[in-house]
Amino acid sequence: MDHEQIETSGDVVIIGAGIAGLFCALKLAPRPVTLISATALGETSFGTTMQADIASAVAAGDSPDAHAADMIAAGAGLVDSKAAVDLARDAAARIEDLLHLGVAFDRDHKGDLATSRAAAHSARRILSVKGDFTGQAIIAALAAAVRAAPSIRVIENHVADALLTEHRVVRGLKLRRIDSSAAPPVLIPANSVVLATGGLGHLFAVTTNPSHANGVGLAIAARAGAIIADPEFVQFHPTAMMAGSDPAPVVSESLRGAGAVLVNRRGQRFMLPRHPLVDLAPRDTVARGIIAEITAGRGAFLDAREVLDDDVAERYPMLHRACVAAGLDPTRQPIPVAPAAHFHMGGIAVDHHGRSSIDGLWAAGEVAATGTDGANHIAGNAMLAALVFAQRIADDISGRTATASPGLRDVAFAEPCGTDSTVTEAGLREIMTSHVGVIRDEERLAEAVAIIARLERDAADPTLRNMASAALLVATAAWSRRESRGAHCRADCPAENPSFAQRTMTTLAAARETADEIAARPSAHPARSLSA
Repeated sequence: MDHEQIETSGDVVIIGAGIAGLFCALKLAPRPVTLISATALGETSFGTTMQADIASAVAAGDSPDAHAADMIAAGAGLVDSKAAVDLARDAAARIEDLLHLGVAFDRDHKGDLATSRAAAHSARRILSVKGDFTGQAIIAALAAAVRAAPSIRVIENHVADALLTEHRVVRGLKLRRIDSSAAPPVLIPANSVVLATGGLGHLFAVTTNPSHANGVGLAIAARAGAIIADPEFVQFHPTAMMAGSDPAPVVSESLRGAGAVLVNRRGQRFMLPRHPLVDLAPRDTVARGIIAEITAGRGAFLDAREVLDDDVAERYPMLHRACVAAGLDPTRQPIPVAPAAHFHMGGIAVDHHGRSSIDGLWAAGEVAATGTDGANHIAGNAMLAALVFAQRIADDISGRTATASPGLRDVAFAEPCGTDSTVTEAGLREIMTSHVGVIRDEERLAEAVAIIARLERDAADPTLRNMASAALLVATAAWSRRESRGAHCRADCPAENPSFAQRTMTTLAAARETADEIAARPSAHPARSLSA
């Protein structure tokens, strides 16, 4: 197949134009950067703009050490304590960066930064813009600064299909236009690549993530041989609005922090007997409580009628927008909610500087596993970690001498040769939700692994193949972790097992071996079709 090639002159190439990618590009200036965006720069998804909070210990009586302690407690024994402390201590400086870029965080009556409480936090440390407009405000400020930076070249509407390496050293990337199926693949040489592609929520049928958060960054790194950490730990946001949209809008956790309560159809507060923190319990606990109510036929709703007034459009603009689209008045009606795939605690294993196990490859944002989440993730840390590690990566790359990128004109690339044309993206998403969702068990995980392994082997479409690679990493690690810990809940192994009190470190090759092991078991179920 013919290829186009983008010429570079030692540019750093960043894949992904979310918060991590934009911030890293800015921090690398004046070093030349090529930034690859899956969408028009600054475009934000309805779902993602609603899910963003940022945490920082700025309130009186709070401290970075207390923030880190909350991360460690929520992470169920798998958090790297030093990484957590370092992340919390870097928070204030990154908030200052955002303020200098013009992000107008909410203020209290004294003019200080306003803070709110979120699940699993012991103090009020969530910063926001207009209640739930934080993500959109930050993206807008960063995108404007990137557009004004002469050192940053932006290539829009492209995604990466493959990471090109030689002897475990980065040589470049293979890109694809997403707005033209007839366009030939694009090759871009690079010896410094930063993956900031986001998470993998779109692998699930019910998610708060946009369609390009489909695990591609994780997959292309894994296919190149990168070590992957903790892939089994997927957090399901407990309060996604069930209004039939994909992605599902997040009902901001700040509403519960302000006093909104979870009730079932009978008006009962079902979280009262489940956890001392009730509606502000860790997200995994709340998600399982909601699943139990829905399974029992009682439904789950967030009742914010005592919190919201007629000024909801001003205080919570994204919630207002979602409710208008759903024909719902949250000042008079409880909001129907259910858990949705939201945040991946796992990802490409990186060190303190954001370096992966492949020379020349860094990762930041949700695609990276930094050791600060462990088995669970607390609100506000996603954007914080994205900013902190983007800064560290920029510092690390800036300390290296720029060299000319390698040429790729004589490199041969293997094209997909899969033959299974009956499998579908929708089918993969359904099996991930039904078999690798909030509550898992060995039998359903084994069936999922068999289906996904066949898809990962046979898919001809590069996007579907990469999605299957990411899904296989999640499903095989979930099958192998025979316990319940944090966001990973096994109905057949409901307790924590001390022998599993360590992080998972794996590779795609190891995931495929696990799939073969499962397929060879006498009790293995034949893989059913994923056709539409």
